[in-house]
Amino acid sequence: MKKTEGIVFVVSAPSGAGKTSLCRAITDSLENLTHSVSTTTRKPRPGEIDGRDYFFVTEERFRSMIQSGDFAEWAEVHSNMYGTSRRVLDDMVTRGIDVILDIDTQGARQIKAKFDKAVYLFIMPPSLEILEERLRNRKSDHEEEIKKRMLRAKDEIRDYTMYDYLIVNRDFDRALTELRSIIIAERCRTRLVEGSWIKELL
Repeated sequence: MKKTEGIVFVVSAPSGAGKTSLCRAITDSLENLTHSVSTTTRKPRPGEIDGRDYFFVTEERFRSMIQSGDFAEWAEVHSNMYGTSRRVLDDMVTRGIDVILDIDTQGARQIKAKFDKAVYLFIMPPSLEILEERLRNRKSDHEEEIKKRMLRAKDEIRDYTMYDYLIVNRDFDRALTELRSIIIAERCRTRLVEGSWIKELL
């Protein structure tokens, strides 16, 4: 089955809901699916590698990239800036490669205005209590930062109706199975299939 272009999958969630882990796991288990690497002004966390997890840049460099129109979307989240390369995204979609974007709700709105065929998925935590527990277990944020993330989580959850699919991440393996099912189903939509080879069968 031949697709005319790649599909953009936009995945958002409150910090700590597990979206990044799910995105990484799904790209490891499905062919022709790339996890877009965002650019950020955030400092690397322990174990993170520049170019694999994020492209880490200074705020000055990031703002210069905004002025140059380098981003398909960008947002300021938790006092840090994040953006997706317009050039890289357009190139992969044109070559028929499916791309999964791990971005916040601000960025999702921007993508929604530019990619009318993108698919939007929201990862929901089972409860705010479990979300806070997961943030604390990461041991990467201080107390004030955790409070900020929890306050923002409530705003982000209110935006879930903007998305096509909702996955509640109670159990990682089950959430991953649901994510895989959605991607496979979207790939089989008739509007995405090149029709010329089908006509040869008729």
